[in-house]
Formats: sequence, C-alpha cells, structure tokens
Amino acid sequence: MKADDGTVPRYRVGAGSRFPPGATVVDGGVNFCVFCRDASSVELLLYAKPDSATPFQTITLTPEYNRTFFYWHVFVEGLPARVCYTWRVNRSGDMRCPRHACNDRRELLDPFARAVSDVLWDRRIAIEAPSDMQQRVPRAIVVDRMSVCEPQGAHSLDGAVIYELHVGGLTRHPSSGVQHPGTFSGLIEKIPYLRELGITHVELLPVMAFDEQDVPPAVAARGLSNYWGYSTHSFYSPHPRYCVDPARAPDEFRALTDALHAAGIKVLIDVVFNHTAEAGEAGPVINFKGLVNDIFYQHDPHDEYRYLDYTGCGNTVSCNHPLVTAYIVHCLEYWVEELGVDGFRFDLASVFARDRHGALMVDPPLPWAIESSRILSRVPLIAEAWDAGGLYHVGAFPGMAWAEWNGRYRDAIRRFVRGDPGMIGEVATCIAGSADLYGDDGRLPANSINFVTCHDGFTLHDLVSYNGKHNEANGEENRDGSNDNLSWNCGAEGAADNADIVRLRGQQARNLMAILFLSQGVPMLLAGDEVLRSQGGNNNCYCQDNALSWFDWDCAAHASTMLRFVRELIALRKRHPSLRRRRFLTGQPAHGQSMADVSWHGERLYAPQWHDPGARLLAFTLGGEVQDEAPLHVILNMDDAVHRVALPAPGGRQWHRIVDTARNSPDDIVAPPDEGTVETDHCQVQARSVVVLEG
Repeated sequence: MKADDGTVPRYRVGAGSRFPPGATVVDGGVNFCVFCRDASSVELLLYAKPDSATPFQTITLTPEYNRTFFYWHVFVEGLPARVCYTWRVNRSGDMRCPRHACNDRRELLDPFARAVSDVLWDRRIAIEAPSDMQQRVPRAIVVDRMSVCEPQGAHSLDGAVIYELHVGGLTRHPSSGVQHPGTFSGLIEKIPYLRELGITHVELLPVMAFDEQDVPPAVAARGLSNYWGYSTHSFYSPHPRYCVDPARAPDEFRALTDALHAAGIKVLIDVVFNHTAEAGEAGPVINFKGLVNDIFYQHDPHDEYRYLDYTGCGNTVSCNHPLVTAYIVHCLEYWVEELGVDGFRFDLASVFARDRHGALMVDPPLPWAIESSRILSRVPLIAEAWDAGGLYHVGAFPGMAWAEWNGRYRDAIRRFVRGDPGMIGEVATCIAGSADLYGDDGRLPANSINFVTCHDGFTLHDLVSYNGKHNEANGEENRDGSNDNLSWNCGAEGAADNADIVRLRGQQARNLMAILFLSQGVPMLLAGDEVLRSQGGNNNCYCQDNALSWFDWDCAAHASTMLRFVRELIALRKRHPSLRRRRFLTGQPAHGQSMADVSWHGERLYAPQWHDPGARLLAFTLGGEVQDEAPLHVILNMDDAVHRVALPAPGGRQWHRIVDTARNSPDDIVAPPDEGTVETDHCQVQARSVVVLEG
C-alpha cells in the first residue's frame, strides 16, 4: 500500500452503494456501507495497520452524496485488502444513542466486519474514561470476498454424535504438540483424533469475535479473561485470537471447515445473538450502541436509556425488530455459504421469543425467519431453550424444525445414576427419545439433544468426584456457577486414594456414558470426558484460559481405558440402527420385523416397577430396525445390590454380554460382539452397573 517513498497515498472516493453492508472488495476498490438513522454525517477512518497511531485518510460522508435512506456508503478506489478501518458518527437533534455516547468523537467498529483486530482495545478505559479511547477501539479489517461453498443438500441430525469443544482449549496445552496452539490451524492437526473417536459433528464454543476482557473486576484483577467467548461484538468475524493472521480470519476458518468436511465431520457453531459485549448502561460503546442503539437492544419502556437484561450480561438483543432479524438471518447465511458451517447452536435462545420491551410473543418472527431461510432451512438449528429471565421452552421452542438441548434429560440421568430412587419412569421416557416433549406436535427423536455434561458445569470426572462446586479460583468467592449439580462424589470429595472409591467413580462415569449412547435422540459428548478430564471441581470455568480448562493430551494416554470404552460405545451405536431410530418407539414391531421395537422390564420380564418409589433397576429390549439387525437387551441397575435379572428369548439367537460397566477393561465393552460371554435365561448384574446383551 505504501508508495516508493514510504508515504501512504490518498485514495479517490465515490458515492458508493448501500448494498452490501460492511466493507466489500469489488473491481476497482472497496465499497463501505453502515446503517445509522440518526446521524447528521459519518466519517470513515482508514488505518494502514491494526496498531497505527493515526488514520492515513479520513473520509467525511455527507447526507446529500453518501446516504440512501439510513444507509451511509462510500466507494474508495484502488484500496487494497488488509487496510483497517473504523466509523465515526456525528449527531444533531433527536439522538437515540446512550447518554454517554452522544455527540462524542469515539470511533466505532463496523457491525459487518469480516475480520477484526483488538490489539489496541482496553475495556477498562472504554468504561472508566471513554474520552481517552479515540483510536483505541477494535478495528475492522478489509478482506477479500470468499467463494461460496458447494451446496451439500439438506443436513439432519439423524445418526449424529456431537462433540462439544473449545477451539482454543483443545490445543493450548503444551502437550498438544501442534504448530499453532489455540487456533483453527491447531484444531486441524487434531482431526485424526476426532475421526478415530468416531464423532460425526463438532460443536464449537463461540468462534465469532468476542471481548476477552469482559469479566468482573475481581476476576480481571486475578489476570483472568473471558475464555468461553459468550461476549460477541463482531458477529461476521471469526475470533482474531483463534487465527495465525487475523487479517486472514475468514480464510483460516474456512480452511478448518474444509478440512473437517474432508474427514467426514460436520461443523456446528455456538452463536450468541441474545446479548453483546457492550453490556448495560455502564458498559462500553463498541459498535451497536453508537450506531443503532434504539433498534438493536431491548429498552425499558419507562426509561429508554435503561437496558433490559434477560441474559444476565447487561443487555438483551431486540431480536424481533425487522432490521435486527434480517441482520441475524443474513449473518447466519454468511457463515453457511462462505465459511462452510453446517449448523448452529443458539445460546439462551428463549430471548428470541421476546419483543422490544421483553414481553413474551406468541409467534416471534426470528425463529420462523431462521428456519424459513432458503439457506438455513437446510441446516440443523439447536436451541438452548431457556434464558436468564425465566423463560423455559424445552419441548416447546417456537418454530417447527428446531432441536433443543434437553436439560430435563441431563437432570433425570444424573439423578438416576447417582442413586435417586423412583426415577425409572422418567428415565425410560428420556431413553426413548423424550416423546412427551417432542412427540405431541410432530417433532422427532432427533429434536432432543441428549447430554449429561457440557461446557457449563462439571466435567464427567468431576460429576462423579464432587458433591459441591469449588470455584474459588474464579475470584468470586465461590458464588458463581450452579449450586444444584445433581452430582455424587462416591464417598470422598475431590482427589481420592481409596481404591474402592476410584473404582466406583470410573464405573459411574461409564454408566453415564453408556446410558447416553443407548438413548434415542442425539448424543452430545463434552470434549475431554472421553479421557476423564478434570477441572478440580470448578463448574464455571468461563474465565480460566489455562491448564484448568485446557485439554491435556497426556490424559489420552493415562485414561486410555476410558477412551477405548467411549470409542467402542460410539461404534456400537453406529452398528445398531435401533439405537438411532428416526421415529419414536411404539412397542410394536418395526416394518418387516418380528420383535417389538421396545419392550420394558424389571427384574422380571415385562414387569417394570413404574409405580415403585424405591425402584432403581430398569431393563428394556430393542428389536432390530433393519433386516438381520441383532436385538439388544439393556439392564440399568443403579441399586446398591446385585440383581439376578430374567432375560427374554433372543429369537433363535444367543445373548452375548457386550457391555458391563462393572468389569475392567477390556471386558467392560467387547467387540466383536460374539466374543462376549453367553447368557441364557438369567444374568447377574452388579450393583451400580449397566449391562448390554446382543442377540
């Protein structure tokens, strides 16, 4: 960009176009466009580098020449990619921006930025001394347009096994051995591990550019940062820290999706359209507050300067304003069409059912607009169907096509495995695909995303090792994180030397994993659970960008028996279509089969103890879904006693015990199945164990 004498040329400008918004490289230059309806004039500031002290050119846009409706636009001739830029807004008259952002000279980040740099950003100064910010906001980077991904037809979650992972945390530990730890590139190096594990989808914690400095003051004082990424400021841009070169952010993320697709793995991303990094009245001004504050956020109808907070993060996006709905839909389409994403998980998605003042809407436009999009109708949509304001939509999220994180499944299975009595009816319903939630309005088992752990809460290891949370390292005096974990430490809190406790914990972890993969619906596995990764009892590691949260690859060697168990469970699920039926179980034979799709039992055949408040044992038989598929008989004994359980006739076959969580590896799961011990009319089931027989 520099001339031979080291100077930066001044570029000629034209009127530009209002479409598309953002910075778009076209023949002859770059078109810039931003929306702001109460501006009297707008300035575009161009910087040579992300850390340049001053702009090399400031372009003033006038309403007569550079405004169409409320869009401000300009064309800069010959401008190359990699130039950085910000916007500055001048106002007069009726101003709809926050009180502390009106008519100042601060620069604003483009909400449509395809790549960003935050090297100069200081959140504390932006809040405490905003007049000192000037050129210190995050900057957008001009990037070349990408090619559109080849359409791959409609995707469903039938047969999916989802692996929830943190892009940075998977490879930042020194044991990862990758060239660029904590990046999209580093994750590419670990694809062989994911393929060998057998998962079909990765679900990436937030990868849209977020504010790592968005943590409470006491947390920041400890040198901690926002690790999970639920503090988005740039919805079109991949997070710069996950890039080797932030100016190539779209290319680096697209390289990841291309590599995963080549390995047969689809990509879901966790998106946060319920709030932004700008927080509430006391939060910083980054982009939306300074440009579209009255449109983008929900406000108190009695005081339009006060932000409504149904997210616990200071503000709530006004998702159902027509322009905001369009922004969200177009953004999601961009991630599918140009960045190769195969689907989305939506954080605190019940916010999507609120109007501009927070009231519940019967038919909110956004969920329907997303699932009706020509592009998005082809990809899985997963809702975290609740918010921090009390809305709870599990089983009833607005729309038709949405899958949901099934929080009720998580809670029921945790309670059952820790030994709570009288749970077998609810557990059977969950294992059968939660038809009570999803079957009454035409939805399917795949609408239920089943999980027992996720990023938010205990890991699998900690779920069986701690009765209470231990979040002191977060700097919030252990007040943060859930107090209701439905966990059991098996007899000692935390690290234990007692061999019986250690053995029982391993058995309980296998119980939880076995039930997850034996359930109808879509299983989701938290990264690291397959190697029993621990967070030391911390159930809210949102701010722990360190070894407490990172994937320690040495664990894969130390916990090889658990890793093998999970791999074989996934293989078992793939081998048996009866474990991943598209339709709900009926108790009748599947088409062309002689055995019922499911029959329920207790210690005696066909006699489940549905009404026994002390029952802790449940058994069921699954008939084949396809021709020649072997039946399965599953026994879940969470009682403290050994039980002798009657077995049904296996239809001219022999029952082979292929899973027994009470046995040591490799006898805990056997492959091929005909190597399992043969059982006849009864089998012995140890206390607190899961047994699976294959006919």
